Amino acid sequence: MTRATDASPLAALLSRRELGDVLVEMGAISAETLRNALEVQADRGGRLGEILLTMQAVTEAVLAEAQAELYGLPLSLKLDVDKIDPKLVQLLTLPWARQHGVLPLAAEEGHLRVAIWDPLETWGVDDLRALFSGHELELVVVPKSVLMDAIHTIFDRRAAADQVVDDLESEEIEDFSAEDLNFDDKDILEEGDEAPIIRLVNSVMAQAIKERASDIHIEPYEKDICVRFRKDGVLKEIVRAPKRFQASLASRIKIMGNLNIAEKRLPQDGRVRVKIAGRDVDLRLSTVPTSFGERIVLRILDKQSVILDLESLGFRKENLETIADLIERPHGIILVTGPTGSGKTTTLYAALGRINTPDRNILTIEDPVEYQLPGIGQMQVNRKIDFTFARGLRAILRQDPDVILIGEIRDLETAENAVQASLTGHLVFATLHTNDAPSAFTRLTDMGVEPFLSASSVIAVMGQRLVRKLCKSCKQPYVPLTSELVKIGFPDPEAVQRDHTVYRAAGCGDCFQTGYRGRMGIHELMVVNDDIRSLVMQNTAANLIKRAAVQSGMKTLREDGALKVLMGQTSIDEVMRVTAEDR
Repeated sequence: MTRATDASPLAALLSRRELGDVLVEMGAISAETLRNALEVQADRGGRLGEILLTMQAVTEAVLAEAQAELYGLPLSLKLDVDKIDPKLVQLLTLPWARQHGVLPLAAEEGHLRVAIWDPLETWGVDDLRALFSGHELELVVVPKSVLMDAIHTIFDRRAAADQVVDDLESEEIEDFSAEDLNFDDKDILEEGDEAPIIRLVNSVMAQAIKERASDIHIEPYEKDICVRFRKDGVLKEIVRAPKRFQASLASRIKIMGNLNIAEKRLPQDGRVRVKIAGRDVDLRLSTVPTSFGERIVLRILDKQSVILDLESLGFRKENLETIADLIERPHGIILVTGPTGSGKTTTLYAALGRINTPDRNILTIEDPVEYQLPGIGQMQVNRKIDFTFARGLRAILRQDPDVILIGEIRDLETAENAVQASLTGHLVFATLHTNDAPSAFTRLTDMGVEPFLSASSVIAVMGQRLVRKLCKSCKQPYVPLTSELVKIGFPDPEAVQRDHTVYRAAGCGDCFQTGYRGRMGIHELMVVNDDIRSLVMQNTAANLIKRAAVQSGMKTLREDGALKVLMGQTSIDEVMRVTAEDR
């Protein structure tokens, strides 16, 4: 890596090679465009790069590449804000960072890595050199908008959480009582005058909603408390708070969930309903005791963000047409498989939404009921009173249902009841924890279901995973390596490189510098035909069932993901991450 020294910018300035020359050599602009820009510069003043951007003659990425080339500095087209050490900006202000266009990224072994967009802006670099005396600065050129988005994100995050933590330092939080931490239904963004510990909880919740997180993790350790968000399936650290806030923080959240604040030895589950920016948001609350105190996880159930139509879930046209036909069948079992958090319930809700008409009686048994579906009867498992899936399913069958949804088949009794329901003329939707679709039959057999029963009742099994979607604002086209295309399963990499555009993640303000925004499903849909049914009845191994399904036209999870890479919806890296077990 090239390191910045006091002499390097001066040496570049004294050389005859200028920014415009580099851009012309790169083929980014013509000599005529350069002359026009220089005329504007002579008439109005200003930096040549800014003028070319205003003229829309170059993009920020091209300008950054040219400046990196001119000054002999490394180039980075994206910044991972999650990897920036928050302590490095603790002594800086947002106006200063914006004015000078510099952002420290990492400090290690006497070197400070600094992102800049204009190498001629030396004032900010000099300030950092003085502030971090003893460190040798290593400058990295990035596009202006990328740098500004990163600056805004990290300072906004610090203002949202760290500032509240600072306020807490001056408070006597040990004196807070349950009354002080009482919870009402006010909009949490309007609770600015509340106790600091309440402001901290509200700030964390508001930030999680703003960043479209699905879970909030509050984890106590020996010396501090770590707050992390799960966004698009990936956890990231947000803030660390001092250890002494732990008791009040846990008490506040438990009061919000109507839990027993005195019970700290046993796990507890609850539900929190808050109002944020005028909209109601439900949070599922779970606490468990650990060595360093109670660990808290809040699952955000945002009714406005849940997708309940099949077209929006990422199905390819062929799979969507097949599913539309399957869910109109009068009877049979449709299984959706995958690990926890793979979107199984959302897919089944979307299927129910498609067939939810006044002439159908639809009932569900779930654990828990995450979203209320209008026109559908939903029941929740309650083990404290022995209301299990099996018992609820037996009750449902006496309610004259047409369609039944079982939240999860976990045991033999539930599986047998589902089979009997399908054989007596009901359409049954259910989820099952297996790695892929063909393994569903092996799982049912392991539970104790006779192979001939599962073969005659199950009409389709769909394996599912969630992949992050590329951010439409910043995704970058590139030519993937042949090894990448072979690994993801393309038999003719050269044809892909020649005929298709493949994109990778970049990072911008819209996606909080991650390069991804939202998630979509990748699927393998196995429709049970005569060949598969025969193999199931013979208690055949899952890999042989999979081979028969592929020969019948089923696309595996990785193959479905690869097709969505070609469609520009996700990246090769993301599909490989999610389908690591699909060899």
